[in-house]
Amino acid sequence: MKRVNGIGGIFFRCKDVQKTKEWYAKHLGLNTDDYGCTFWLPHLDKKEVASQQWSPFKADTNYFGESDQEFMINYKVEDLESLLETLKKEGVTIAGEMQQFDYGYFGWILDCDGRKVELWQPKNEQLFK
Repeated sequence: MKRVNGIGGIFFRCKDVQKTKEWYAKHLGLNTDDYGCTFWLPHLDKKEVASQQWSPFKADTNYFGESDQEFMINYKVEDLESLLETLKKEGVTIAGEMQQFDYGYFGWILDCDGRKVELWQPKNEQLFK
């Protein structure tokens, strides 16, 4: 089973989300919106495009867990449900329940250092096979 097939996004804490988005828009040309900036890239093995998300979060967010973790990486996967089952069997800590949103399915795990890692299956890929 293929596990990860790309990076879906980079999320990080900052003191002032709006100021951070404005700085990156002005100095690096990021086209920011409410979520940060979405980069659209050609998908390597399909005739479609893939997205990568860049998102600043408030310094006191608990989205990364209840720790001093400064960033979280979101990894794109093809079969989230099966991957979470496999990881659980391998002894990986699953952090919460799988969730569904308009733009995909999400699950979270803790890596070997206790960092929260997000796994994302885009909505356009079938969840249950």
